[in-house]
Amino acid sequence: MKLNTNSNSYIIIYSAILVVLVAFLLAFIFKALKPMQDANVALDVKKQILYSLNIRNLDGAEAEAKYAEVVKSEEEQDGQKTYACQIDGKDIYVVSLKGMGLWGGISGYLAIDPEGKVYGAYFNHEGETAGLGAEIKDSQAWQEKFIGKQIWDESGNVVLSVVKKVEDPATQVDCVTGATLTSNGVDAMLKDGLSLQNKK
Repeated sequence: MKLNTNSNSYIIIYSAILVVLVAFLLAFIFKALKPMQDANVALDVKKQILYSLNIRNLDGAEAEAKYAEVVKSEEEQDGQKTYACQIDGKDIYVVSLKGMGLWGGISGYLAIDPEGKVYGAYFNHEGETAGLGAEIKDSQAWQEKFIGKQIWDESGNVVLSVVKKVEDPATQVDCVTGATLTSNGVDAMLKDGLSLQNKK
């Protein structure tokens, strides 16, 4: 008996078999590639932590080796991770930060020296505008403005801030030009994350 390839039943059965085969193939590829994807995500996190320690321009193997050298321990409390590091014999702590920008989530790592000042900073975003809000990630020069800023006052209040007009150069960083809302998001992220850190 010859199959009627123009019949509705044939088209439905053929489509169903094709969908099942494609779904199976995609699931297999995803499972096969997942370990590689997880490794890439982990490496990216390590690189971001190194960026906050002012260590940049390393390839994958170099970043892995440097991370193992400088990061001594890691702990997590209330969803916030802290990394104990040692750079040139100096104890530095890197704090993970999470917040909201204009178009989505923002994140970052802030390195803190023994005097409670910023040793280095790195920020990232999920979907900020290129050339504007995305500068929190793309502009190393803007990230470097945080270096040396005081984080807390004598009472333990967070004084580090991102502002439109700098009045206290010891604690304030000027916002990204044309990206006030994203800069406000970074400021709120710093306040929230560093307040939590100071309560530990």
